[in-house]
This record gives sequence, structure tokens and C-alpha cells, in this order.
Amino acid sequence: MTQVVSLSFFRFGSFRSRLWAFSMMGLARGAIKRTPDIGFWKLCGSGSGEGFTPIPNTAVYAILATFPDAATAQAAQDTAIFQNYRAHAVEDWTVFMAVDTTRGSWSGQTPFLATAQNTNGPLAALTRATIKPSILTKFWRRVPNISAVIGRDPNVVFKIGIGEVPWLHQVTFSIWPDATAMHNFAHTGPHAEAIKAVRADGWFHEELYARFALLSDTGTWGGASPLQQLDTA
Repeated sequence: MTQVVSLSFFRFGSFRSRLWAFSMMGLARGAIKRTPDIGFWKLCGSGSGEGFTPIPNTAVYAILATFPDAATAQAAQDTAIFQNYRAHAVEDWTVFMAVDTTRGSWSGQTPFLATAQNTNGPLAALTRATIKPSILTKFWRRVPNISAVIGRDPNVVFKIGIGEVPWLHQVTFSIWPDATAMHNFAHTGPHAEAIKAVRADGWFHEELYARFALLSDTGTWGGASPLQQLDTA
């Protein structure tokens, strides 16, 4: 049995719907926990711009969850809590993935279970870190440079910065056409320099990296499925 990870994004338009989404960061926890066969899960807000900024984007929220298989993950989208999010949102998109590789921890847990995947095709990458308060200013000075580089990269299919707690918890999620494009971004320029600083100065209390094979998606983002770009690449 292959664990399936779902990552759902919701865009909210009106002030009332944004206020509802913000309140659900606390109020949705009970309903999410009761989702049948859900494993690890997180409710996240997002950053503005490319998503990799310390300024919150009050319009976009996300739900990450793990399930024992694809059928269960897809069935969860029909539960009341996910449908409630969709009813309030002006747009939503969910991507389903299988874990190829993972290392590190998230909230003291090992959330993702890796299984051998075909890594010749498109991939998604997720990084998550708890930033030490003493280096917050240093960290967020570097992030805009990384954001600018990933925003200009013609290979990136989708990118966003999300997190559970603003400024202290940072999650980056991106989709790439292949492992080579992903590797080239990660190991050159500002991103590579930031990784060196993380290792040398110990910026994080906790960190996690995971790479995923893409299985399917549902919904749209910006009027179309981001995965359509892979079909025309």
C-alpha cells in the first residue's frame, strides 16, 4: 500500500470569506481530525507575492494531509470540512502525490512514508523548517532573493510558500518538470548560498525535505490546472 499525500489550496475573495478562512485555522481542527483514515495533517496560511515573503496573504490557505491510499485521499475531498472550504472559496486546487524520498521531521513526527517511485517525470518538492527566533531577521532578508530567482525560473511549474505560524514556520512547495531542473535550482544561486548558511550557522530548530511523484489533481489555480503546463512542456 502506498501512502498518498494531498495538498489542497483555497483562494478566498471577499473580506468575509477571508475572515472565515482565518478563523478556520483554529476551528477546523476537530473536523479535520475526524476525516476518515487521515494521518498527519496541517492547516496552513500563505505568504504574499510569490508566497516566499514574511507578509501574509490573507486570500490563500492550504490543507496538507496524508492517507493510506489514493482512493481514501480522494474520498476525503467529499467530506463536509473540505466541501465547506470549497463553498467559501472562489477557487481551489488539490494535488495528490506519492512520496519518493524524505528526511527530517515535522512537529516531532516523521509524516511521510517513502516508496520507490518513477522519478523520470515531473516531481514536487516540499521543504519545511522551524526557524530559530534569534535569526528571523537574517533569514527573511535572504528569502526575497530566493523568491525572485524561483519566480524567474522558466522550469518551475508551480511554487508557493505556506506555513502554520507566520515568520517562525516556513513551508515551500514547488513542482518541476524533472529532477534535473529541480536540482539545478536547489544547487545554484541564492538558494544554494542560503542552504550553506543554514548548515554553517544552524538556523533551524527542525527541518524536513520531501520529494514526491505526482499522481493526479482536481480543481484549478489561476483558471487552469497547473499540471497542464507539464503536458505542453
